[in-house]
Amino acid sequence: MAGHRIPVDFGPGPGPRAPPPRPSVRRRGLLGGAGVALGAALAPAGTSPIAPAAAQPAVQPAGTDPPTRPLDAAMRRRAVEVRDAGARRIGEAPIAPHPTNADETRYPTQIGSDTRALPHNPRGEVDPAAWLAMLEACQSGNPADFEKIPLGGTRRLGNPVGPMAVSLGGLTPTQFAIPAAPALASAERAAEAAEVYWQALLRDVPFAEFHDGTGNQDVLAAAEELSRLPGFRGPKAQGRVTPGTLFRGGALYVDAIDPKGRAVTPPGVLDGPVISQFLLRDVPYGAQWIGARIRTATPESEFLTEYDEWLRVQNGEAPRGQLRFDATPRYIATGRDLAEAVRTGVPQPWTLALLLATASGGPDPRYGGMFPLAQPALNPSNPYLRSRNQSAGNASFGLSPLQAVMAEGCNFAPRAAYWQKWFVHRTLRPEAYGGLAHHRVVNGVDDYPLNDDFLQSEALRRTRAKQGTCLLSQNSPDGSPVFSAYPGGGASVAGAAATVLKAFFDEARVVENPMQPDPRDPTRLVPYAGPPLTVGGELNKLAANLAMGRNWMGIHWWSDMAASMVLGEEVVISLLRDEHATYREAFDGFSFTRFDGTRVTV
Repeated sequence: MAGHRIPVDFGPGPGPRAPPPRPSVRRRGLLGGAGVALGAALAPAGTSPIAPAAAQPAVQPAGTDPPTRPLDAAMRRRAVEVRDAGARRIGEAPIAPHPTNADETRYPTQIGSDTRALPHNPRGEVDPAAWLAMLEACQSGNPADFEKIPLGGTRRLGNPVGPMAVSLGGLTPTQFAIPAAPALASAERAAEAAEVYWQALLRDVPFAEFHDGTGNQDVLAAAEELSRLPGFRGPKAQGRVTPGTLFRGGALYVDAIDPKGRAVTPPGVLDGPVISQFLLRDVPYGAQWIGARIRTATPESEFLTEYDEWLRVQNGEAPRGQLRFDATPRYIATGRDLAEAVRTGVPQPWTLALLLATASGGPDPRYGGMFPLAQPALNPSNPYLRSRNQSAGNASFGLSPLQAVMAEGCNFAPRAAYWQKWFVHRTLRPEAYGGLAHHRVVNGVDDYPLNDDFLQSEALRRTRAKQGTCLLSQNSPDGSPVFSAYPGGGASVAGAAATVLKAFFDEARVVENPMQPDPRDPTRLVPYAGPPLTVGGELNKLAANLAMGRNWMGIHWWSDMAASMVLGEEVVISLLRDEHATYREAFDGFSFTRFDGTRVTV
């Protein structure tokens, strides 16, 4: 790409002039190189990716009004019509049903609800007055009411007013539906608890051990136990959880028949290495690159396993623990690594678009993408693939429009998730559930109705034997963010990002030269040899990796990530519908595969 140049015409000028300068692609800025690559890939052979500029119109005499050209008036009229139609779509779309698990009314002590950062008694039960103040604020939506909530420490509530911002694209948060969260005493919640406890126990087992045929006895024990639990809804093979399906994620759709939802495994999630190719590639960033190797936490970075510290954090007091890091960056090779990769939030997914939008080639592969310029991985629905004279660019179907939709999707999806968190569900976090388990098993408290599928699990027995308590170890000193578990905010971003990329790029393209971390030395990659991996499958796996990374931290349930994957997908579909309406090109719509394997054209 360094040698690719763009013809530029600066319009007519007085007298003879020298040939116009021909700047290099690299001079267009950090993102310009990738944007030109995407546009140039769409130009027919032998044509310019950007047509010469038209001659500038003559300057109007001072004091006169410029004439209104027919095209100007038509453009203004169409803009009004498109925006009016978008507003009507929002007004006509119904408010979605918002079922809950009823734990909030079922338990007067709110043991099934998220109460962290409020004051608690020594058993970890919330102060009733503080809870009522928070409930009143959640019911009124008045920002001033959130300022009246008594807090138990220095941690503040996580952005409760944010989801009430009006999104100027797509539907509003109240128009998206998700299933009710699993109830505290349900078999589904017990199975999710067993899964997340097993993840905490296996954080340092290399992902290279998570395959059918493994000899790792801990991995085998986890798969065997989850297979026996009737409430487990994660991926299976022939009806059983196997080492190759363990902790791979999933998606949860609203179902007209089953109020618990329809659980699916997205295509590609079970194929090949655990970690997506998109998390193992250095990302080209113009004249720079972003490395795929990360800073990893060391195994002693386990937190909230002692009751006094656990209670301090439930009250919102500052944690005492501190993370420790390995001095040598490496590729994501364990659950702890994946947890660290998403600990401060899902990595900005707009960078991953550069892997698909930037051409490969050149002496240093770190500055190139995944596919050559002559064979771009563009979605077959892209109208410029059929154009003889025109190419895409930064006005439509180029990198800038893609990144604009990506930015909106990754902003509006958390708004939809946070709306559900604050104003619908308020579901307890796994760390709070761990406190109930500790009291039930260690202290003999019998009024916490946890399901026996978890209380009698091998995961809980091993946890108590390892640390002396039944608390769920966290990989962050302060545990979970200060808002409820369901649905996951980070997972909604992951679902949104994967959906945007599938809408713009060709899911069927086979990933060239796939790699995986070396099991003996995760600072380097080795070739993956196995069935072909596709762009669509690896994007689904990317979303599942980023979402499940939060579960590896100990801060989310399976249903949190699975429902949010679909929520992010739905948010982007509504955005793409509005985006399509703005285009002037002859375009049949964005066509891609949803997480449940069905095709959709927007």
